[in-house]
Amino acid sequence: MAFEKGTAKLARAKAMEWVNNQMPKYSNYLSCGLPEYDDRLDSWRVPLIFAGANSELLGEVKFSKDLSRTIETTKTSIILNRIEKLRHLMPEEKPKSSSKNSFTPTPVPNKVIWGDSIKVLEDFPRDSAQLVFTSPPYYNAKPEYSEYVDYQEYLDFLRKVFVRCHQVLSEGRFCVINISPVLIKRVSRNASSKRVAIPFDIHKIMESIGFDFIDDIIWVKPEGAGWNLGRGRRFKADRQPLQYKPVPVTEYVLVYRKRTDKLIDWNIRSHDPALVEESKVLGEYDVTNIWRIHPSTNKKHPASFPDELARRVIRYYSFIDDLVLDPFAGSGTVGKVALEMNRRFLLIDREYEYFQLMKDMISQIAPDNIRIDYDIYEDEME
Repeated sequence: MAFEKGTAKLARAKAMEWVNNQMPKYSNYLSCGLPEYDDRLDSWRVPLIFAGANSELLGEVKFSKDLSRTIETTKTSIILNRIEKLRHLMPEEKPKSSSKNSFTPTPVPNKVIWGDSIKVLEDFPRDSAQLVFTSPPYYNAKPEYSEYVDYQEYLDFLRKVFVRCHQVLSEGRFCVINISPVLIKRVSRNASSKRVAIPFDIHKIMESIGFDFIDDIIWVKPEGAGWNLGRGRRFKADRQPLQYKPVPVTEYVLVYRKRTDKLIDWNIRSHDPALVEESKVLGEYDVTNIWRIHPSTNKKHPASFPDELARRVIRYYSFIDDLVLDPFAGSGTVGKVALEMNRRFLLIDREYEYFQLMKDMISQIAPDNIRIDYDIYEDEME
């Protein structure tokens, strides 16, 4: 349906007029979203959103077709309650600057660090990293990882690490996590195995820290890739209902963005135009969230992910010369691929064996003109 030019603008003005009349003391906490015309009800709907950093929906005002009268609104008491929960997020007013916004990352060279990520990242300033890509350690899935008193301690540990990642990650940039449910094998014939849904608990943690959920990419491995877990063999033998358990051949690649009121376009516009142009994704690319990639094996690390997985994540979520952080670096795949793709890297692992593994591997492939720092965090030497 066609409307006169400026009708949407007028709908916004009418909505703010309603706000100023109903809750004048709180009007600075509200702004109007995009007005929409509802053909079914012949009415205009104007969303009311929080004017702070997260632009959360607070309510809605509905007007007649000609905007002459208010038809329906969200109760003011509900809007006020929602504002009270969010008002602490309202940014302090800053003087306006006439200069154009531009992004200047903190200059951090390529680093491989032996240390605890929670402690190490405390020493890095904001804007150190422009992409976080990692695969957290398993929860008690294998003997070498059975170090947590219980599952909650494991989640608390991950939360502390991702809080540090959030602090050093540049505004509006991405944190990508490769994670999957973990199968805890049964300890006796009278006990059952248990599958722990880690990705769903990770999601709660990430949102509470200050990340917005963007995508869930499904990494699909060839059929039979998970048969060694033993899952599904009993059903194959006797086909009894209730005993069906499919063999897992997928993992999640969860994509989050550091919460900001700025659109992704801002990240692109404020970046170096030459690097943006040079980083364009040319040729074929993944058009769905299903990525079919063969798994990798590493005799010196029990849970390495394939180069191709790192290659796609770095290609889609970073610019050339960005710094890619992996706080659980393991065998160093992220650093290896970042180097190949003209990105910088920050690799951290608390196991000295993996630090040495990464040091040996990176030293062999790094060009002579690329600076690589191999650091031992001072606390580890105590």
